[in-house]
Amino acid sequence: MAKQQAVNRPLTRIQQKNRQTILNAALDVFSQYGFRGATLDQIAEVAGLSKPNLLYYFPSKEAIHAELLSGLLDTWLDPLRALDPDGDPVQEILGYMRRKLELSRDYPRESRVFANEILQGAPRIKEALEGDLKALVDEKASTLRHWAETGRIADLPPHHLIFSIWAMTQHYADFDVQVRAVLGPDHDPYSEADAFLNTLFRKLLAP
Repeated sequence: MAKQQAVNRPLTRIQQKNRQTILNAALDVFSQYGFRGATLDQIAEVAGLSKPNLLYYFPSKEAIHAELLSGLLDTWLDPLRALDPDGDPVQEILGYMRRKLELSRDYPRESRVFANEILQGAPRIKEALEGDLKALVDEKASTLRHWAETGRIADLPPHHLIFSIWAMTQHYADFDVQVRAVLGPDHDPYSEADAFLNTLFRKLLAP
């Protein structure tokens, strides 16, 4: 009983700070080395904590990774949830594209962690992909299909339209090193990407 009460007791401010420090360090390590290449020792070192201290908050590398993926998937789905069936079709789609691009700009480590998980066959989030993610994508694809059938946007395969937005926005985070190598270290890729993708999708969506 005492042990259960300790587990349920709210974290102190210092404990919350340490927990967040560990998750932030894990993002660095997982995004650089992937799940298989990352170790608890590396995460503890980046976090500036001892390994026993880290294990006080998380029992395993798997637990840290699962916590990150859970929050990340929710963050990744939020822009698609915001696509409004009652809004202007072109503006809604462009708004979704822009929000996805902003996620790549603001959360590059998270994007790479997600991409690494997918490349490994999504062993830890496959259920979520086949459940919540698929249900949401199917729902929004139905909205896109309705807009196309009523002549408000071009007749495009809705799922592939969503895939193309994922590919063209997440590329800037997942292949950041390649993008910056081509453009040069002093060039901000996002300063032009938004305008380019806006033009591209406007032409693509025109009925």
